[in-house]
Amino acid sequence: MTEQQSLTPLKTLLFAFHATNTIIISYLPVYLEGKGLTGAQIGWVLAVGPLASIIAQPFWGYLSDKYKTVKKILLICVFGLIIFSSIFLSMSHFLWIMFVGFFFYFFATPVGALGDSLAQRRADDLGVSFGTIRTWGSIGFATSSLAIGLVLTLTGVEYMIWPYLAFAFIALFVTFRVKDVEVSKEPVSFADFKRLLQNKPFVIFLFFMMFLTISHRANDSFIGLYINQLGGTNFVIGSAWFIGVISEAIVFATAGYWFKKYHTLIFVILAGVIYSFRWFLFASADSYWVVLALQFTHGLTFGVLYLASLDYVTRLIPKLTQSTGHLLFYAVFFGISGIIGSLIGGALIDVYGGGTLYFVMGLIAVAGTIFMTLYHILPYGKKA
Repeated sequence: MTEQQSLTPLKTLLFAFHATNTIIISYLPVYLEGKGLTGAQIGWVLAVGPLASIIAQPFWGYLSDKYKTVKKILLICVFGLIIFSSIFLSMSHFLWIMFVGFFFYFFATPVGALGDSLAQRRADDLGVSFGTIRTWGSIGFATSSLAIGLVLTLTGVEYMIWPYLAFAFIALFVTFRVKDVEVSKEPVSFADFKRLLQNKPFVIFLFFMMFLTISHRANDSFIGLYINQLGGTNFVIGSAWFIGVISEAIVFATAGYWFKKYHTLIFVILAGVIYSFRWFLFASADSYWVVLALQFTHGLTFGVLYLASLDYVTRLIPKLTQSTGHLLFYAVFFGISGIIGSLIGGALIDVYGGGTLYFVMGLIAVAGTIFMTLYHILPYGKKA
C-alpha cells in the first residue's frame, strides 16, 4: 500500500464526519426554531455542545494517550454519535433536547479533534502537509452544505436526521480501516495532564485565542438565523457555507506553499485582523447577498487561524501528551468559546437582531487581535 493509499480511509473519515458537522452547524438552529424554540433557548441548546466538549475533549484525549490509540477511541465516539443523534434529533421538548443533546455532543465533538490529531501525526510521520489531509474535511463540509441545503429546501429541515445518519454510518465504516499512529510507549499519568495545564505559554495562548474563537463560534451558531432575517432560504444558508468552506479548503490545500514563510503567530494575528473587518461588514449588511459575498473570507479567517494555532500548540506540548493537548486546544477553540458565543449571541440576536450581534463580535475580534499581538511581542510568544 502506498503512502497516499494509507491516508484514503482517514481522508474519507474527515470528509464524512465534517459532512455530518455541517448539517448540525448550518441547520440545527433553523431546525430548533421550527420546533418552536426562541432565540435564547436555541442559544442554550447550542451552548450544551461546547459544555459537553469541555468535559469530553480532555477525557477522550487522556484515554487516547493512556491506552496509546486514537483509532479505538474514534470508533467508540462514532458509535455513540450515531446512537445519541438518533434520539437527539427526534426530541421536541426543550429540556429533553438539552439533556439528550449533552450526551450527543459528548460523543460527537471529540471526533473532529481526534481525527485532526491523527491527521497531524500521520502528516508528521509521512512528511506531508497536514493541510493536504485536513482539506478533505473542508471538502466534506462544503459538499454537504450545498447538497443538503438543496435537499432540505425541497423536503423541509425537519428531515435533517436522514442525511446526518447516512454520513455518520460512512464515517463508522471507514474508521475500521483507518491506520492508527505509533505513539510513545511511556505510560501517561494524571500528573502529565497536570503539567500540561502548568505550561504557561500554552495556557496563555489558549486564553488569548479564545477572543477570536468566541466570535467565530457565535457566527457558526447564528449565521443561518441571520441569513433568514435578511430574507434568505435554507438553500442560501447552504450556499453561504459552501462558499466559505471552499475558501477554507483552498487555504488548507495550499498550506504547504505559504505556511512556513513567517512565524506561526503572524498568521494568527493576520486572521484576527480579517475577522474584525469581516464581522463589521456583516453587521452593516442589508441583504443576504452581502453575507454570501463576504463568505470567501472564511478561509482567510478560520482556515488560517486553525492551521496556525494547531501547529503552534503542537510545538508547545510534549509528544507524550499530544492527544490530550490537542483536545484541550479543541475544547477551548470550540468548547468554551462556543458556550460564550452561543449564550451571548442568542441573547443579542433575540433582543437586538443580527446586525448588533455581528458588531459586538467585531469588537471582540479586535480585542483578540490586540492580545495576540502582545503575546507575540512578549517573551511567551517566542517559545515555539
